[in-house]
Amino acid sequence: MSTNPVYSKKDFSSDQMVRWCPGCGDYSILAQVQTAFADLGIPREKFAVIAGIGCSSRFPYYMQTYGFHTIHGRAPAFASGLKASRPDLSVWVVTGDGDSLSIGGNHLIHLFRRNVDVNVMLFNNRIYGLTKGQYSPTSEIGKRTKSSPMGSIDAPFNPLLLAIGSGCTYVSRSVDVFTKHLQESVKKMHAHKGTSFVEIYQNCNIFNDGAWAGFTDRGARDEKVLYLEDGQPLIWGKAQRHGFVTNGFGLAVIEVNTPEDEARVLRHDVSNKVLAQALAALDHAKGDPVPVGVFYVEDRPAYDELFQAQLREASEKNGKGDLQKLLNQGDTWVVS
Repeated sequence: MSTNPVYSKKDFSSDQMVRWCPGCGDYSILAQVQTAFADLGIPREKFAVIAGIGCSSRFPYYMQTYGFHTIHGRAPAFASGLKASRPDLSVWVVTGDGDSLSIGGNHLIHLFRRNVDVNVMLFNNRIYGLTKGQYSPTSEIGKRTKSSPMGSIDAPFNPLLLAIGSGCTYVSRSVDVFTKHLQESVKKMHAHKGTSFVEIYQNCNIFNDGAWAGFTDRGARDEKVLYLEDGQPLIWGKAQRHGFVTNGFGLAVIEVNTPEDEARVLRHDVSNKVLAQALAALDHAKGDPVPVGVFYVEDRPAYDELFQAQLREASEKNGKGDLQKLLNQGDTWVVS
């Protein structure tokens, strides 16, 4: 008989009233994360949820875990320090496209580069919601907002390409309303040792309603979404009749009508960085399918593990440190 504790979503739900706009995609994400955390079978005291500034950054208040609501864009820095000092905790960063890709961009890329064992959930609604509807670093060219009345002329970031290019060792994508898929995404991130990243397409029904409706609505997703599974053919569509083949260094689409056609189709390989970049670069606005799932996985040592190893080596070589001795050694001054 198993003695492992059983947790429920309720165990990870705080007593705070959830305050987002009615219909916001954040409600769904919160529910899936709470459910996934419970399914992991880990005490809530072993989780820490760190956020910056934005609508998504209310998250720590609604999670019955340790948490910290930090300052704009700096959640990756706080999370890195926490994981380095408390490697036993499962540390999660909750951020938005504005928080993490504008003022927080430098912190995010160095978290990826270092490969700290932190899990990053980026809610991408292509708008600044908390500050009432300005264009964000992921808004499309031509986007008319309060801060771009004639249309944005900024080329948007592609969060997945940014993550892959910065050295992130686990890169994935999910959608706020793909409930089971999002739960599984969270569980897979937790299992990865190193920085794991998921871009979550999220709807802001007040300031950017329907940003992803072309492929997230129930009537469209079966035809437009490519579900990535390691080792499986890159085939999509309701009738599974479209597939990707190599075309030089890029991808080309073929009709899949025969076993011979299917044999030509590429199989997904999460260790192939070039393929991951090609899939991440697909543009649904140009008629491409929208891949969701795991794009890329790399196995390399996590920063916090290497950091803890250095601490042990230093302690074994020099003995246990004495903070008071450190503060009072060398040149000192008395101010009277």
